[in-house]
Amino acid sequence: MYIGLMSGTSVDAIDVILADFIGNEIHIYAVHSHPWPQDLRDTLLTLSQAAKDQSILHDIAILDVKAGKLFAEATLAMLEQANIPKEKIDAIGSPGQTLYHHPDGNPAYTWQIGDPNVIAQITGITTVADFRRRDMAAGGQGAPLAPAFHNVYMRSSEENRGVLNIGGIANLTILLADKGQPVIGFDTGPGNALLDAFAYQQQHLRIDIDGAWAASGQIHSDLLKDMLADEYFSRSAPKSTGRDYFNLEWLSYHTLGLSLSPEDIQATLCQFTIDSIANATESYNIQRLLVCGGGVHNSLLMQGLADKLPNCKLESTEAIGINPDLVEAICFAWLARQRLNNQFSNLPSVTGAKQAVTLGGIYN
Repeated sequence: MYIGLMSGTSVDAIDVILADFIGNEIHIYAVHSHPWPQDLRDTLLTLSQAAKDQSILHDIAILDVKAGKLFAEATLAMLEQANIPKEKIDAIGSPGQTLYHHPDGNPAYTWQIGDPNVIAQITGITTVADFRRRDMAAGGQGAPLAPAFHNVYMRSSEENRGVLNIGGIANLTILLADKGQPVIGFDTGPGNALLDAFAYQQQHLRIDIDGAWAASGQIHSDLLKDMLADEYFSRSAPKSTGRDYFNLEWLSYHTLGLSLSPEDIQATLCQFTIDSIANATESYNIQRLLVCGGGVHNSLLMQGLADKLPNCKLESTEAIGINPDLVEAICFAWLARQRLNNQFSNLPSVTGAKQAVTLGGIYN
């Protein structure tokens, strides 16, 4: 059995799942959601948007250890809750918590915290971590990694499918019915990141539940057009991005000089997420779009996507038996299994890597 950890760019909680993979079936034995303490969450969000100056290196080093301890704590809490001895676990797959992701830098780099040495030591369980940098070393973007998992467990020979994960950043996987065609996958842009950050800044809300606050405002067409003109959206895949780019500083640049109410800005941000996802999706002949991640619970966002993509059946991954809140954590449990079995698990057609490679370091 394998444990998958996931803490996305929204930094809302650490998702922990216990799973096994038998043939083409996924078996889930236990799940646990472990909240980030508010002080650690605030520090993470600040550092992920901070200027890259050496004065913060001390804070990052401390946070790396603290995050590792929290990942270990979350793992042990789930095992205790499920009454499963750790000796039955083959490995933990931990993607860490992303601080910076710059795949187009020279050199390219990505940085996740949550020290796997600490996780392995505290839990006594083999830990597989640091998945992204191996793909990046091979010339890839280091993200998204989930399309390889989607390809194995969500592809259908009967219809063209898309898998849309709406986390802090939204990413899209294209799975054509013709299995001879390569998998396509990329980050479409912000998912919940700007919505959550602005709601917290203005209302001290961790999330805008059901988009209720956004629904109280009016969409500002000029601001929307300006944000959609960002050069990221005109770039071709492979591409990936993060909160270190799409953040409140980015938003402030685009709203400078505008006299808009916070409600109108939130409404425009919601439409911005909808349009950026729809624009990225509509060029593919997708018949069914399976949605996962926190955004699946935002009814305003989901209805907006349905309106923009009328020829595509939009539904939660629950429709194929996979909890939409657990897809990413299950993915990293699977990636840990792939690494222990020395199986390639990146997709060069998705990340742009020069070759398929094994992902992750093993910490015993």
